Amino acid sequence: MVLISQRIFLETIKKYCLAHEIAIEVRSGGWLVIMQRDGQRRLAIGYDIGLNSAVANQAANDKAACAEVLALAGIPVIPHTLFLGAKLSAHIPGSDSFDAMLRLLDAHPRGLVVKPNEGTSGEFVVRVTTKAQLETAVARILGAYSSLAISPYVGVDDEVRVVLLDDRALIVYSKTRPFVTGDGTHSLRELAQRTVPAQQLEIITEDFSAAELDAILPVGERRILNWRHNLDSGAAPMLLTESPDRDACVALAIEAAQALRIRFASIDVVRADGSWQILEVNSGVKMEALGRLHPELVEAAYYAALDEVFAQSRRPGEGRDP
Repeated sequence: MVLISQRIFLETIKKYCLAHEIAIEVRSGGWLVIMQRDGQRRLAIGYDIGLNSAVANQAANDKAACAEVLALAGIPVIPHTLFLGAKLSAHIPGSDSFDAMLRLLDAHPRGLVVKPNEGTSGEFVVRVTTKAQLETAVARILGAYSSLAISPYVGVDDEVRVVLLDDRALIVYSKTRPFVTGDGTHSLRELAQRTVPAQQLEIITEDFSAAELDAILPVGERRILNWRHNLDSGAAPMLLTESPDRDACVALAIEAAQALRIRFASIDVVRADGSWQILEVNSGVKMEALGRLHPELVEAAYYAALDEVFAQSRRPGEGRDP
């Protein structure tokens, strides 16, 4: 059974293989794809199409390590501090220190963002401003993951995703968060219920107190419903045309990719406090939400990456098949 969340990615690979006479096997519910041509075998796992080295994948997927690599390269990046769960912290004393987490909270009065150190789609990403909230977030994340990362909360004005292949921007789009406009009659909760799908409403309402949700929103007042820019949390992708901001985001994303030595990635760039910074680098390029709006662009991006995957198989001196 094909995983629904991977439909566009998987169907694009199938279409590419059919057009290029490449044999394909789909295993593990669509999680593993085996492609073979002329005795050469290539693999795609999850949303990893197989172009990046193991080290580049690991560095990108580890949020704290990625932030450190980029900072050391002089690239502006939102800092992420690593904390380990019980299974791993015994090997690195102090890596599970709640006191250290509290010091971070004290140092950042606007709050912290706590998230799994490895993970995608905004899952378990929580903003905290109190000790109690921090304790709850840490317990919840470490109950499901072996480590977490903590970053200072910054007011993000814009978030842009750049899909890169070998320093070439294939797709650049912003993430527009859902919002409502007050009418002087209905509460924030009522307006939100009219605006966002039911499955996203719970995610959104977590960011507001009951009093805020039940308050009548004044006429004309615009209220953004989610501090997160994740597409899975209700944000909408909007393609960016040529502009100084687009150029700045692409240039910064290319710098980040070069520092990580990563070939194919989606890189999130945010504008906070008036400047562009790297938020995260994703080695697995997931474009399901964008593909529903712009399937031709997503197909072209995956095709370009697959061309490189199979170009590798024609290069002399390569090692044995995986």
